[in-house]
Amino acid sequence: PLEMSAKKRVPFLRRVVPVTKKVQRDPRFDDLSGEYNPEIFLKTYGFLDSIKKREKEMVQKQLKKCRNVEEKEKLQQLLRRMTQQEEEQKKKQKWRERELSLKRQQRELAQQGKKPFYLKKSEKRKLELAEKYAELKRSGKLESFLSKKRKRNAIKDKRRLPSQKSL
Repeated sequence: PLEMSAKKRVPFLRRVVPVTKKVQRDPRFDDLSGEYNPEIFLKTYGFLDSIKKREKEMVQKQLKKCRNVEEKEKLQQLLRRMTQQEEEQKKKQKWRERELSLKRQQRELAQQGKKPFYLKKSEKRKLELAEKYAELKRSGKLESFLSKKRKRNAIKDKRRLPSQKSL
């Protein structure tokens, strides 16, 4: 910077060389990156599913060969996480397809001249529960699911009741 005399008063508007500040931008929140569209994203990065599948197979092979207990436990945990992620992805895909089919139905009804009817969140939840019930019935796990639910509800009810000691 320029050295100035202490005896001279500093002018009110001093000319300073402007420093260009680097603006950092996060592509997740920036408009320049475009809008997020799950369909386009899935089409663009669809190849990742095959890579994940290969990695899962490799982990399974390593698990079969592994003799070390700690290493085996880590591999089992990794495999479990991979399967959970896969199931979650399938569940999301099913939900997306269901939403798309509902939208298509509404569009068709609107084209026929009828007033569109949109489902409430609670009704969507009921449909989801009915679908889950049907799937559990098909797979034969319905009874175990219902018994677990009964136990959970019984524990909640017990907690809500006043304790016997206070009576």
